[in-house]
Amino acid sequence: MKGRNTLSRYRLYLVRLTVLVLMLGCYVPLVFAMEEGGEGHGEDWKAWIWRVINFVILLVILVKFLGKPMRTYFQKRTEIIEESLRQAKEARELAEKALKEVQERISLKDEEIQRIMEASKQSGESEKELLIKQGHEMSEKIREQAKSNIAMELENAKAALREEAAELAVRLAEKKIREGLTEEDQKRLIDESIRKLEG
Repeated sequence: MKGRNTLSRYRLYLVRLTVLVLMLGCYVPLVFAMEEGGEGHGEDWKAWIWRVINFVILLVILVKFLGKPMRTYFQKRTEIIEESLRQAKEARELAEKALKEVQERISLKDEEIQRIMEASKQSGESEKELLIKQGHEMSEKIREQAKSNIAMELENAKAALREEAAELAVRLAEKKIREGLTEEDQKRLIDESIRKLEG
């Protein structure tokens, strides 16, 4: 179908070309004849007509002998051009499809990057909250430990003070007792102690 369309286009083209050449061939001698007033150009006019006839004969011969090869050439050329156009269309469709796929991948990558950023942000927030909570718990434990250490040190200091105070009181009591006891008081204390032990 395409070959027939090309062939009829080719024939139409040849007919138009032939008509154009004939019109020019007839028009040019008329112009020359009008310029010179038609004097002495009868022979030029006849020579010109013979040239036109020779050209038309040459054109007919060329069409007759070169018509089929030219038709074949133009038909093949048309087929090659149509095939090139078809391949270009397919290549364009493939390129558009590839471009669409790349754009989809890019949009998916953008979405994935956004999700990763949001997940990282949420993870960072939860990690921050966890660290703050652990920091508060740690500081609370340190306070409790410090309080218990202070209480223990205070109890130890109190016990040491009591012990020291007791020793000091015993020494002072001994000293006062020695100074204030007479021999008779000492005997009486010894006797009372012996009675308590016996009794």
